[in-house]
Amino acid sequence: MNRFRVTLVRFSIGLWLFIPLWSLAAQEDGDFGFGFGEDESGSIETASGPQVQISGEVAAELLGFGDDFSSEERFKKASLGDIFSGKLKFSASAFNADGVINLKLSPALDGSSPVSLDEGYLRAYWGRLDLEGGLRKLTWGKADSFGPLDVLNPLDYSDLSAMTDLLGMKIARPMIHLSYSLGAFSKLEGIFIPNFAGHRFAQDGRWAPAQVTGYTDRIASSIADILAGIPQLPPTIQAGVHTDLQDPEGIQKYYADMDMSSLYPLTTGLEYAQGGLRFTTTVGSSDLGLQYFYGNLFRPAVTVTGIDRFLQDPYGIQPDIRYNRYHQIGADYAQVIAGFNLRAELAANITGDLSGDDGQVYNPSIAWSLGFDRDVVWGVNLNLQAIETIRLLHDKVASDPAEDTEAGTNLTGTRITGILSKKFFRDELELKVTGIWGIEDKDFYILPGLTWTKGDLEAELSGGIFGGDEQGELGQYRKNGFVKVGLTYSF
Repeated sequence: MNRFRVTLVRFSIGLWLFIPLWSLAAQEDGDFGFGFGEDESGSIETASGPQVQISGEVAAELLGFGDDFSSEERFKKASLGDIFSGKLKFSASAFNADGVINLKLSPALDGSSPVSLDEGYLRAYWGRLDLEGGLRKLTWGKADSFGPLDVLNPLDYSDLSAMTDLLGMKIARPMIHLSYSLGAFSKLEGIFIPNFAGHRFAQDGRWAPAQVTGYTDRIASSIADILAGIPQLPPTIQAGVHTDLQDPEGIQKYYADMDMSSLYPLTTGLEYAQGGLRFTTTVGSSDLGLQYFYGNLFRPAVTVTGIDRFLQDPYGIQPDIRYNRYHQIGADYAQVIAGFNLRAELAANITGDLSGDDGQVYNPSIAWSLGFDRDVVWGVNLNLQAIETIRLLHDKVASDPAEDTEAGTNLTGTRITGILSKKFFRDELELKVTGIWGIEDKDFYILPGLTWTKGDLEAELSGGIFGGDEQGELGQYRKNGFVKVGLTYSF
């Protein structure tokens, strides 16, 4: 707690020294004084320098999970979340440049920093050319959520209770972004990302996916198959076979306790640099886009190595974790037809496994999305979107999950996301229900919510329900149903 106070004091002192010094340096007339005044919007105008704006939000939230009340023992150990969270945004604007810093605030009871950088970037303008550089979140494509063309920022899946906030789930990445206007309705963009980060998943706890925790299960399964194929071991271990095989329980515990985080590759160098181009234009009433991107798939490819040497070294097996390079060529389309706001995307993802039989590399794939939103009846708005990925060369995928990262997975992966919303009482009260349905996995995630907004204050009551097949990406969290109560003030 003392560390929290010291950090907060340093931050406050730095901020209030920064603003007047910046203002003083920006003055050109040399008059005494700081020369700024605060207007009604919370901005600070200097006499001849940039305009500084400060905004943000403060939130109090309680989050409870249903299974925490299933027994007295679980109830005693239950937590209601961090309760407090906050955001601060600082922006400075001049006639040819903008600077933005977005901060996240959170409790730091474990001694870590209570302040983290969410975004920080500089934007400069030279006629038709805009240049951005810094830690940034950007969206490519026209899909409302999780579109196949939105490839610039990884997502944070470590807390699925926040899954309706796509921008909040995005992890800002260092990048240089150029945008050149080709006319009133056309634009060419270029992006350079000097390194890479994959999607973020919880490594343990209630939100850790089976794809992460199941790595050691793959090893255990492979070990069991090997042991089953060995002729019955005599009391004297056969020549060439490691004596530790007499202790199979110890070997299994060794792999169950393996630290997987140390096996992920280091992706901070230029070896993992990424880049792309995007062109958008309007033709008649249609908005069109074309893009090319060269980078890395956000999900790692995982295989198991050392199995062939298991008899000589029972502790030599380990997962091989790598991020695959790929090229993406894509197009998107949006248009309003008969009151339907239509949006579509199509992408070809070309990996290095052009023969389909390299288990350490994902196969090439085709991905598409199609969606619309429209007021349907009684002021109810429906937003519906379907997304599908189709694996190419599917018949070349091996059956052993230790040999092929795609073994045991479906040819296609299809999800439908629907949002029904209705506002009442002069739009102050909103009822919204979000549903996500995994077709092949036969699972679902339903998030009902009720929000009351009065001026700058927002109160929310929401929840989440998982169901379906326990082996599905969503169904595996069926015990994680929750209720959330929150109050947010924006300034």
